[in-house]
Amino acid sequence: MNFRSTIEKLLQEALDQNTNLFLIDLTMGSDNSIRVTLDGDKGVTLQDCMNISRAIEHQLDRDEYDFSLEVASAGVGSPLQNERQFQKNVGRKIHVEFSDRPSIEGLLLEVNNHSFTITWKQREPKPIGKGKVTVTKQETLSYTDVVSSKVLVK
Repeated sequence: MNFRSTIEKLLQEALDQNTNLFLIDLTMGSDNSIRVTLDGDKGVTLQDCMNISRAIEHQLDRDEYDFSLEVASAGVGSPLQNERQFQKNVGRKIHVEFSDRPSIEGLLLEVNNHSFTITWKQREPKPIGKGKVTVTKQETLSYTDVVSSKVLVK
């Protein structure tokens, strides 16, 4: 088993012990620098990061592998990257960017395996006469159609 496989196995075992947490990203440098980014259904505490770090580090032999290990939580301004992150943010306002149309901000209503639904209000010209009217829009978006989605924090 190579070094990356060993890390992936240890990380999965640690996450299996705490099913509230889930992996966002695992990167490994050529110098055996390991960076684990986590999120959790109820957030990620410093203690969670320490527990995952220890679960990995204590199973590796420093004489065999020279490595550095960093375990961190996904930051508040980090883009949402998987369905579980979208799911935990249902009911919150998000900013969605596209490659081929203007971005939108709206309330995240529901999430499934392939898409998410948001609602927002926007001003549009009246169908008859002058002026504008506020309308409520709702759209279901495929994860693949979106360049970036972030939770808006007030």
